[in-house]
Amino acid sequence: MEALIINKTDDTPAIHFDQASGKFELSGKSLPEDVSTFYAPVFSWISEYAKSPNPESVFVFKMVYFNTASSKIILDILLRLEEIHNAGKSISIQWAFDSDDEDMKEAGEEYSEIVELAFKFVEI
Repeated sequence: MEALIINKTDDTPAIHFDQASGKFELSGKSLPEDVSTFYAPVFSWISEYAKSPNPESVFVFKMVYFNTASSKIILDILLRLEEIHNAGKSISIQWAFDSDDEDMKEAGEEYSEIVELAFKFVEI
Protein backbone atom coordinates (compact mmCIF):
# COMPACT_ATOMS: atom_id res chain seq x y z
CA MET A 1 0.00 0.00 0.00
CA GLU A 2 1.33 3.40 -0.96
CA ALA A 3 2.23 5.80 1.84
CA LEU A 4 0.28 9.02 2.28
CA ILE A 5 2.68 11.88 2.82
CA ILE A 6 1.46 15.48 2.92
CA ASN A 7 3.87 18.22 3.92
CA LYS A 8 2.72 20.79 6.43
CA THR A 9 1.92 24.38 5.55
CA ASP A 10 1.07 27.35 7.72
CA ASP A 11 -2.56 26.18 7.75
CA THR A 12 -2.39 22.42 7.29
CA PRO A 13 -0.73 19.60 9.22
CA ALA A 14 1.96 17.21 8.10
CA ILE A 15 0.54 13.77 7.49
CA HIS A 16 2.73 10.70 7.27
CA PHE A 17 0.83 7.42 7.08
CA ASP A 18 3.07 4.57 5.97
CA GLN A 19 1.91 1.01 6.49
CA ALA A 20 5.27 -0.50 5.52
CA SER A 21 7.27 1.44 8.12
CA GLY A 22 4.46 1.47 10.67
CA LYS A 23 4.62 5.27 10.94
CA PHE A 24 1.25 6.96 11.29
CA GLU A 25 1.54 10.62 12.30
CA LEU A 26 -0.49 13.78 11.98
CA SER A 27 1.24 16.91 13.30
CA GLY A 28 1.10 20.68 13.24
CA LYS A 29 -1.75 23.13 12.75
CA SER A 30 -5.05 22.30 11.09
CA LEU A 31 -7.12 25.18 9.83
CA PRO A 32 -7.58 24.52 6.12
CA GLU A 33 -10.14 26.59 4.25
CA ASP A 34 -11.92 23.44 3.09
CA VAL A 35 -11.43 20.61 5.59
CA SER A 36 -13.36 18.09 3.51
CA THR A 37 -11.13 18.56 0.48
CA PHE A 38 -7.91 18.60 2.48
CA TYR A 39 -8.72 15.48 4.50
CA ALA A 40 -10.33 13.48 1.66
CA PRO A 41 -7.04 11.65 0.90
CA VAL A 42 -6.71 10.76 4.60
CA PHE A 43 -10.12 9.11 4.67
CA SER A 44 -9.41 7.32 1.39
CA TRP A 45 -6.11 6.03 2.79
CA ILE A 46 -7.71 4.85 6.04
CA SER A 47 -10.46 3.08 4.09
CA GLU A 48 -7.83 1.27 2.03
CA TYR A 49 -5.76 0.52 5.15
CA ALA A 50 -8.81 -0.96 6.87
CA LYS A 51 -8.93 -3.71 4.24
CA SER A 52 -5.60 -5.14 5.40
CA PRO A 53 -4.26 -3.30 8.47
CA ASN A 54 -1.12 -4.11 10.37
CA PRO A 55 -1.75 -6.33 13.42
CA GLU A 56 -0.74 -3.38 15.63
CA SER A 57 -0.76 0.32 14.78
CA VAL A 58 0.00 3.42 16.83
CA PHE A 59 -1.37 6.64 15.39
CA VAL A 60 0.47 9.71 16.66
CA PHE A 61 -1.27 13.06 16.92
CA LYS A 62 1.09 15.99 17.56
CA MET A 63 -1.29 18.84 17.00
CA VAL A 64 -0.31 22.40 17.87
CA TYR A 65 -3.69 23.90 16.99
CA PHE A 66 -6.87 22.93 15.19
CA ASN A 67 -10.05 24.82 14.44
CA THR A 68 -13.60 23.63 15.09
CA ALA A 69 -14.05 22.10 11.63
CA SER A 70 -10.78 20.19 12.05
CA SER A 71 -11.83 18.93 15.49
CA LYS A 72 -14.79 17.17 13.85
CA ILE A 73 -12.48 15.68 11.22
CA ILE A 74 -10.09 14.41 13.90
CA LEU A 75 -13.01 12.74 15.65
CA ASP A 76 -14.07 11.16 12.34
CA ILE A 77 -10.52 9.83 11.86
CA LEU A 78 -10.57 8.37 15.37
CA LEU A 79 -13.98 6.78 14.78
CA ARG A 80 -12.70 5.09 11.61
CA LEU A 81 -9.65 3.83 13.49
CA GLU A 82 -12.01 2.52 16.17
CA GLU A 83 -13.81 0.50 13.48
CA ILE A 84 -10.49 -1.15 12.54
CA HIS A 85 -9.85 -1.86 16.22
CA ASN A 86 -13.32 -3.34 16.64
CA ALA A 87 -12.59 -5.64 13.70
CA GLY A 88 -9.83 -7.25 15.75
CA LYS A 89 -6.69 -5.22 15.06
CA SER A 90 -4.73 -3.36 17.73
CA ILE A 91 -5.05 0.38 17.18
CA SER A 92 -3.82 2.83 19.78
CA ILE A 93 -3.39 6.59 19.91
CA GLN A 94 -0.43 8.57 21.10
CA TRP A 95 -1.59 12.11 21.84
CA ALA A 96 1.39 14.45 22.14
CA PHE A 97 1.08 17.99 23.44
CA ASP A 98 3.33 20.80 24.63
CA SER A 99 3.74 20.81 28.39
CA ASP A 100 2.21 24.29 28.62
CA ASP A 101 -0.75 23.55 26.32
CA GLU A 102 -3.54 22.48 28.64
CA ASP A 103 -6.17 22.94 25.90
CA MET A 104 -4.54 20.38 23.61
CA LYS A 105 -4.20 17.92 26.48
CA GLU A 106 -7.88 18.37 27.33
CA ALA A 107 -8.86 17.91 23.67
CA GLY A 108 -7.09 14.55 23.66
CA GLU A 109 -8.77 13.58 26.92
CA GLU A 110 -12.17 14.43 25.45
CA TYR A 111 -11.49 12.30 22.37
CA SER A 112 -10.35 9.44 24.59
CA GLU A 113 -13.74 9.50 26.32
CA ILE A 114 -15.62 9.31 23.01
CA VAL A 115 -13.80 6.47 21.25
CA GLU A 116 -12.83 3.11 22.65
CA LEU A 117 -9.15 3.21 21.78
CA ALA A 118 -6.14 3.11 24.09
CA PHE A 119 -4.73 6.63 24.45
CA LYS A 120 -1.25 7.41 25.67
CA PHE A 121 -0.66 11.05 26.54
CA VAL A 122 2.84 12.33 25.89
CA GLU A 123 3.97 15.68 27.22
CA ILE A 124 6.66 17.28 25.05
